[in-house]
Amino acid sequence: MQQHLCPSRRGFLGWLAAAVATPSIAAAPAPMLAREAPAEIDPAGWLVSEKFDGVRALWDGHSLRFRSGLRVHAPAWFLARLPSQPLVPLDGELWLGRGRFELLSGIVRKTAPVDAEWQSLRYMVFDQPGTAGAFGERAARIETLARAIGWPQLVAVPQSRIADRAALARRLDETVSGGGEGLVLHRADALWQPGRSDALLKLKPLNDAEAVVVGHVAGRGKHEGRLGALRVRSEDGAEFLIGTGFSDAQRGQPPAPGTVVTYTHRGSTAGGVPRFASFLRVREL
Repeated sequence: MQQHLCPSRRGFLGWLAAAVATPSIAAAPAPMLAREAPAEIDPAGWLVSEKFDGVRALWDGHSLRFRSGLRVHAPAWFLARLPSQPLVPLDGELWLGRGRFELLSGIVRKTAPVDAEWQSLRYMVFDQPGTAGAFGERAARIETLARAIGWPQLVAVPQSRIADRAALARRLDETVSGGGEGLVLHRADALWQPGRSDALLKLKPLNDAEAVVVGHVAGRGKHEGRLGALRVRSEDGAEFLIGTGFSDAQRGQPPAPGTVVTYTHRGSTAGGVPRFASFLRVREL
């Protein structure tokens, strides 16, 4: 599925990409990455957790790094509480709470960390990259580690088994209605592996809504001379861009200003901008 990044998250990821291009950045770790879950997935054999809307961070026993490999400038006291002897690699999300990604990204991108801001962050750990054993075993080790350290800011992400599809749908509805982003499903018997894996899935709701076209943004690169994105206004007055979901024909003859279009999205940012907005169709009058 094509996705359109909201400006705040797109800006954050762009900042990471620019930083990675500098020679001083270490080689990025190769984390295990999730694929989109099928809509009717059977949860038998999977461990399920909340998908936290945070910033991915990997601990190698010496430094905390973003997925890109860029070092996270966390306070020394925060890093000192992470396990270093014996070496215990960790993979997780720096998290402030549901719906607070914009504030979080502003905190963790600072090269001079503010202690008071980091006091509220939690490191939500969900895996041990590069280690042996099935995921169920790794999750159990993380729970044991978190209990042994006894530091509230280091949290083992709760993993649970879900009985059937109906129960999984209820869990997703409860999570999203409470402000969560969605769920993560991880095969309990899966060994760790880097890169995209069919053993790690993300399950998020897909919503649709309508907006009025108020302008066109010219395309660049492969879309030069055609539509790059629609500028639209939602019913509540928020203006944003929709840049994905179009066919070549639609980019050549885009919906005119004043046209009502339907788009899909995955919830909204704290500022009311739809996440991952994607064009679906022109509304039939």
